[in-house]
Amino acid sequence: IHARSIGPYSLVTQQPLAGKAQFGGQRFGEMEVWALEAYGAAHTLQEILTVKSDDVNGRSRVYEAIVKGQNLPEPGTPESFNVLVKELQALGIHVTMDANAEGGYSGLPFSAGEE
Repeated sequence: IHARSIGPYSLVTQQPLAGKAQFGGQRFGEMEVWALEAYGAAHTLQEILTVKSDDVNGRSRVYEAIVKGQNLPEPGTPESFNVLVKELQALGIHVTMDANAEGGYSGLPFSAGEE
């Protein structure tokens, strides 16, 4: 059995490295995500896919909240989403995220062409 509490992260995606030899983490695949969705563990799934994966700012905010004994903050945008946005921008597709009054996002309007 291999487990890790801390370890190296990929420079591009900021996700934990894979493999025991690189002191990497276990992959949480698509079928595991489906299993947690079916079980109704939405908060656990959100934590696994953001702050325990590639939400760089969320990792430090969660650590600070735990040390200070505060409630955990809302997770931010995963770094893998930022990589996807950069790849779409390289293809000439402009992507914007508009925050709504509740602090969430109202949608992702996509437009191709000039800004």
